[in-house]
Amino acid sequence: MMVVDSVSHRFRIGGGPFVPKRTLHAVQSVDLEVHDGEVLAIVGESGCGKSTLARLMLGLLAPSEGRVLLDGRDIATLERAAVARAVQPVFQDPYSSLNPRQRVGEIVALPLALQRVGDAGSRRRQAQAMLERVGLTARHADRLPSQLSGGQRQRVAIARALISDPALVICDEPTSALDVSVQAQILNLLQSLQQGGRRSYVLISHNLAVVQHLATRVAVMYLGRIVELAATDALFRAPRHPYTKALLASVLSTEPGRGIPESGLGATPPDPLNPPPGCAFHPRCPQAMPQCSTATPPTVDDRAGRVVCHLYPSSLPSPETSS
Repeated sequence: MMVVDSVSHRFRIGGGPFVPKRTLHAVQSVDLEVHDGEVLAIVGESGCGKSTLARLMLGLLAPSEGRVLLDGRDIATLERAAVARAVQPVFQDPYSSLNPRQRVGEIVALPLALQRVGDAGSRRRQAQAMLERVGLTARHADRLPSQLSGGQRQRVAIARALISDPALVICDEPTSALDVSVQAQILNLLQSLQQGGRRSYVLISHNLAVVQHLATRVAVMYLGRIVELAATDALFRAPRHPYTKALLASVLSTEPGRGIPESGLGATPPDPLNPPPGCAFHPRCPQAMPQCSTATPPTVDDRAGRVVCHLYPSSLPSPETSS
């Protein structure tokens, strides 16, 4: 459905009138595919490039290098309306992603109005029907976002994203601003609205429990790069990249007395404006070798997935295949 082909994106960061601008490599040489009917999760620490990648996939940012293909066509060459019909977002904060001056019915019907689907009456009826599908009522159509709770606002955002029946929905931290009980409701709603696997999701999240519950495959990002990509079961059962192992080790346990887990990653990641040479993870990696600080690690694609690490040299079989 969508192919991210060697995509990079850079920002120019200015420090002030006497400080020269520097380049931030937010996304670096990312290759990714979104298959029909899957839930692809993208995980990593804050600042690793997840949201920038989401905006590139939505066509809201243009790649500095590479291209994003939608059904085989570069989205840079497509009309904005054509991209919007196929790909829709659900953003993190329902308090800021809805127009506070519009009624809920207008907000949900807006994609239909922009695409000139039907007349005002039919669009309103479709909006009311979609509100009911996401667990609200037709009466909510006449309310303002300020009259709704956070969970209800996110339901409105989901209704707006789905009303034009997109093939792909990109959810950028869709539940992180909500209470835990409401998060479960929203996640179950997204799962139920997948329509038997016909619709695909890209789920940007730092919540690994959510990812394990919903995702089909998981891509792990570190400082703008995909360092591991695998089926969800395989990645959680046998992670290969040291960073993935550290992320999984950092998950809080529900068992009494376990305390706060120690991931071994330290307090902060490296400065993205001045990334380390070689493998960017090597200053924090417990398995670092001499070549990690000087050479870019190879990308290994095999039956277990993809991993970018010197522990898996491309000339040798991976542990999965050698066993």
